[in-house]
Amino acid sequence: MTADSVTACATRAGTQPTPVEMRRAMSTFATGVTVVTAVDAAGEPVGFACQSFASVSLEPPLVLFCADHKGRTWPRIREAGRFCVNVLAEDQSELCGRFGSGKGRKYDGLAWDLSRWRTPALRDVLMRAHAEVYAVHAAGDHDVVIGRVLEVEGMEGGEGGPERDPMLFFRGRFGLGSEPDDAREAAARFAWGWGDHWG
Repeated sequence: MTADSVTACATRAGTQPTPVEMRRAMSTFATGVTVVTAVDAAGEPVGFACQSFASVSLEPPLVLFCADHKGRTWPRIREAGRFCVNVLAEDQSELCGRFGSGKGRKYDGLAWDLSRWRTPALRDVLMRAHAEVYAVHAAGDHDVVIGRVLEVEGMEGGEGGPERDPMLFFRGRFGLGSEPDDAREAAARFAWGWGDHWG
């Protein structure tokens, strides 16, 4: 290796990735898909599709999701103070597309329930975590939202059951190892084809 090639490698190594490079690199990390829902201060149900969700702590029970500063739904959820994370199954691409799109009213024609925490509970999901906003940390162009979990539903033996597979998002499409069907492709374009503007 010559001195010039070492310098070139060092220069590339010290260069911050572009948003496109960052999104492409992060797409190699397979994630589940959720819909974060709430009832806003005006009493209207709101929600958005979100793949940046994780468990944080068992004691106290904490979870997190990330929401774009430019999103229209996240400010309404923050003001409400409580939310529900609905974990989607692999056959719920229509539900993902509905909440991943900025077009139309997301709850039109949709059957859902109001939980005892006054959060929208989507039906037939793998799991629901009802939580209250515990902390919010600004991080670049997103907020990292920490939620204190009030109740979880749909664990083993409950609604959804352990036999259903989760919805996975990997390398810009849903599922692993097989060609996605038209509904999944459409959901992927709605939810993430135009960038990471969740919330």
